[in-house]
Amino acid sequence: MTEPQAETLSFDIHRVKELLPHRYPFLYIDKMRDVVLGQSAVGIKNVTVNEDIFQGHFPDKPVFPGVLIIEAMAQTASALVVESLDLAGKNPLVYFMSLDSTKFRKLVEPGDQLELHVDLIRKRGNVWKFGGRGIVDGKLVAESVFTAMIVIPKDE
Repeated sequence: MTEPQAETLSFDIHRVKELLPHRYPFLYIDKMRDVVLGQSAVGIKNVTVNEDIFQGHFPDKPVFPGVLIIEAMAQTASALVVESLDLAGKNPLVYFMSLDSTKFRKLVEPGDQLELHVDLIRKRGNVWKFGGRGIVDGKLVAESVFTAMIVIPKDE
């Protein structure tokens, strides 16, 4: 007997903005798909040459910074956590605690669609650990294991 498949969800940019406090120019996911609450998700970042970051990184050879790929993974994981815990509208904040085994494999350039695959490794209380992979055209471009803590601000 096979186990039933978990329901997968998709979030458009409007739902992503309800789940995350980030806004332009620091919101790095455009939508999410294959969301399995409490387990995994895929964030999508459409990399465009019009982004401010490319004015300086680098004007003659624009490359999406590796640290922003990791940030986009973390935003995907954050949105997954907020939705999984039903915290939308409660202004939760998610803070990086650690990065491990981070590697950058290929350049990400304007025109690429960056898929940010995140999978829950472990959670203890308000601390969540994820494995993340950045993928463009089916090829691994970055990977990391990261830990974050979710904080719900107390009412003032």
